Amino acid sequence: MMPWQQQIVDVALEVDDDGVPAYREVFFTVPRQSGKSTLLLAAICDRAVSWGLPQRIAYTAQTGSDARKMLTQTWVPQVHRSKLDAAVRRVYRSAGAEAIEWKTDSRVECLPNTPDAGHGKTLDMAVLDEIFADTDDRREQAMIPAMTTRRDAQLWMTSTAGTAESAFMLRKVDQGRAAVLEGRSSGMCYFEWSADDDADPDDTEHWWAFMPALGRTITPSVVEHARATMSDGEFRRAYMNQWTDTSESVIPAAVWQAVQDADAAPCPPGWVFAVDVLPDRSAASIAVADESGAVELVDNRPGVGWVVGRVSELTERHGGLVVVDQGGPAGSLVDELEGCEPVPSGAVIAACSRFFDAVADRKVRVRPDGRLDASLAGAVKKHVGERWVWSRRGPVDASPLMAATLAYSAARGGADEAYAGPLVALR
Repeated sequence: MMPWQQQIVDVALEVDDDGVPAYREVFFTVPRQSGKSTLLLAAICDRAVSWGLPQRIAYTAQTGSDARKMLTQTWVPQVHRSKLDAAVRRVYRSAGAEAIEWKTDSRVECLPNTPDAGHGKTLDMAVLDEIFADTDDRREQAMIPAMTTRRDAQLWMTSTAGTAESAFMLRKVDQGRAAVLEGRSSGMCYFEWSADDDADPDDTEHWWAFMPALGRTITPSVVEHARATMSDGEFRRAYMNQWTDTSESVIPAAVWQAVQDADAAPCPPGWVFAVDVLPDRSAASIAVADESGAVELVDNRPGVGWVVGRVSELTERHGGLVVVDQGGPAGSLVDELEGCEPVPSGAVIAACSRFFDAVADRKVRVRPDGRLDASLAGAVKKHVGERWVWSRRGPVDASPLMAATLAYSAARGGADEAYAGPLVALR
């Protein structure tokens, strides 16, 4: 282990006079690519093979899909290449049931980041990775009750710094810093490697003070290249572990703010409801738009089971069409949604550009909603040839933004000649 990793495990695994871990909660934050995933794997494997009784361990990330990829594509190959492979009984790779089962009868499995993820389970260790993506405490609240009956249970959390939308992590950082200042030796242990707010990002000598992997797994030349090519905000967040605002969003905050309109209330005729679902089906959203360019996020909830009933309720009460991305995760709902028009992939790509330009040109009016704001603030583009779509695998729930995008584009129909093509016709 690198010194910073060794320091964390030395403290995190301290025990009290009864042999119970002194710290129920372990939280560390470091710059990106410092080795936090390797440290998590080491802690998980230690639990699985060294703690005597069979251990139940849950791993979560910003999405269920990200968690499953980490387990099966990164960690399992590392375990197979190590001496610990002899302790593995079986690896499960079936979608939604990915897990490592050990000969000690311990089990490591992935859970979605939904409020009910831990229901019905008893856990000895829960890991919350990349918590910068959490806008609320749903992951923590899903795990803590599952550990209640385990005296030696631990909750491990980690992430690089986030933005103003990272409400959960901000709260945890405040709690952790307070624990350090108070000199606590139980309850929560907290570790942070980051640059001071006024640190000069071009002071290469100062990098060594807050990049714990520098000179080991990261070379100065790599960081110099990142500094030369990345935006200032992203470099500060990724390599200096500093908190940034949302000014460097795909759509700048000031531009987005300019299209906010508390009086924007889409109304018939010619309005459209759009449904979008995350790839791991951990959340879904419904948005509505009309021909005038008014857009509103109607609903956003965990899971997918509620969508069909909610859409039926809305269309029975208000009328209107329903659209979904034919090739996206919501495509499976087409047959269940009455009056649903599937939008082909080419039209989805065009819709994203259309919505982007409409915001920039102030052609759209958006009813203010914090969930939609957070979705836009963390938006990531996924390139498709020379064009792009909103990525559903970004750091935040992208379904509010994608639903709003589809609703706006479909409701506008052929109103914008620049985008005439395979869009949903409402007339």
